[in-house]
Amino acid sequence: MVSAIRDKTRLHHQPSVLPDSYKLIEQASTHLSRNVPIAQTGQSVAACLRLLHSQRFEVVSHLIVCDGERFLGVVRIEDLLIANAEQDIDHLLDRDAPTVGPDVDQEMAAWRAIRLAESALSVIDRDGRFIGLISSHRLLAVVLQEHDEDIARLGGFLKNSTMARLASEEPLLRRFLHRLPWLLLGLACALLAADLVGYFESRLQQTLLLAFFIPGIVYIADAVGTQTETVIVRGLSVGVDIRRVVKLELLSGLGIGLALAIVALPLIWWRWHDLPVAITVASAILASCSIATVVALSLPWLFDRLHIDPAFGSGPLATVIQDMLSLLIYFALAVAILAD
Repeated sequence: MVSAIRDKTRLHHQPSVLPDSYKLIEQASTHLSRNVPIAQTGQSVAACLRLLHSQRFEVVSHLIVCDGERFLGVVRIEDLLIANAEQDIDHLLDRDAPTVGPDVDQEMAAWRAIRLAESALSVIDRDGRFIGLISSHRLLAVVLQEHDEDIARLGGFLKNSTMARLASEEPLLRRFLHRLPWLLLGLACALLAADLVGYFESRLQQTLLLAFFIPGIVYIADAVGTQTETVIVRGLSVGVDIRRVVKLELLSGLGIGLALAIVALPLIWWRWHDLPVAITVASAILASCSIATVVALSLPWLFDRLHIDPAFGSGPLATVIQDMLSLLIYFALAVAILAD
């Protein structure tokens, strides 16, 4: 009866509803240990004990027994320690020990181990080759993690923690590959921005004062966009329907831009004594803040719909788009307001 139940626990390559970019953090393979004692069929207990003393293993709760690379079963360390030294290891072998495939959902694997009172799970591939062992402390960590996530969902605190865990726990190379493309895009747009400024070189030569305000306009638009983007990303993480906040955020962006423009206009006029330039800068601030809000609203929503973590892409991409639009708006207003 136990054997029949255990046969059902040999889970391999179960389908997952998670997007490909998030599957790894939820799979059994994320938690396996490869540095475990592995014996070959036919070895003696004495030889296996010498193996245990030969080096430091990450997990020694089970001795894995293989025929070449093919997994045969496990010998529990407590059985090994009291066995006759000359006894064949195959006599202690549990051939019905539950196994899982590397892409089985971590929660399913952990709960199966708990229900069968197993302190570890062997991970094997489709061809029956041993890949690694999920230790008891990793199984416990998975259960606690999934429990916290379920409680958070029931309490309405969290929509889905997968992306957040992925971003926090992924290895160095994956962090690098996730972030670099967006920054390379930013570099390309920075070069385009330089060309854009060069296109209006004649206007800058005529009114050099315009160049003084380029960093300020770009910064203000980015700051307003960052505030909006933070609110949207937080809302998406807890399941807030973005349609509920679009109107409020758009009005907030417009109101902030209007307030900053009203403050900037008299200050620039008083400090530099150039009313047309002051009107140009104030108008650019108003328009840039409004556009930045639209961009900051749209990109996180789009990334979320495409199952891409907004933490990686929406920020850098929103920044370069906002910068380009801010410069274009500023110089277009300059040409219109300061036309000879």
